[in-house]
Amino acid sequence: MKRFVQGDNRTQSFLLPEALDDYVTDTNPVRVVDVFVDELDLRKLGFDGVEPALTGRPSYHPEVMLKIYIYGYLNRIQSSRRLEREAQRNIELMWLTGRLAPDFKTIARFRKDNGKAIRSVCRQFVMLCQRLDLFSEALVAIDGSKFKAVNHRDRNFTSAKLERRMRDIEQASAVIFCKWTPPIAKSRRSRKQRQNGCKIRLRLSRSRCKSLSKSKFSSTQRRTTKCRSRTRTHAR
Repeated sequence: MKRFVQGDNRTQSFLLPEALDDYVTDTNPVRVVDVFVDELDLRKLGFDGVEPALTGRPSYHPEVMLKIYIYGYLNRIQSSRRLEREAQRNIELMWLTGRLAPDFKTIARFRKDNGKAIRSVCRQFVMLCQRLDLFSEALVAIDGSKFKAVNHRDRNFTSAKLERRMRDIEQASAVIFCKWTPPIAKSRRSRKQRQNGCKIRLRLSRSRCKSLSKSKFSSTQRRTTKCRSRTRTHAR
């Protein structure tokens, strides 16, 4: 493999081993996380386990666990199992924790037992950014439009569609009321009332269509219209 950049031999031993700090640059964000967590009063913030137990197996200091949590938050690593793998292979996290690699259960338990304290840490971080003038006072505006969610094609009308609906209602009324008998008078009156309501809504839609001076309009949203695609007809 001549004339290519050559890598080091994996089995080569060095007289002076490289330090882990050499792999983390001075501008790496993990150095900020390290200094920020070291300056916190974890006991005052309410973290559990700040005072070690006199008996039993030694536990991880909340400071180490908090650094792992903040690192995962900054790098979009939310899973405790993924944080466990990163602590074993990620050089930045190795530097941050001093080569400590807690298992996923320990990470998940720390997050569950110290939720309120972690929120207090986030509040302290925001206050620190404000003191350092890292937040600008610029105005951010987002342009957008708000539409109603339901805009079926049956809610979109044209002049011809309105006229056709009116004719259908008139024909249905003529068929229903051509034979009037007393036993079913009450049910026929209710159907007549519903059809009269449909007529009123159609008349209002027709007058609205004329007032807007448009051939098409939607009863859901004025700005929407019916469109045709390759597969179906829809409203947008």
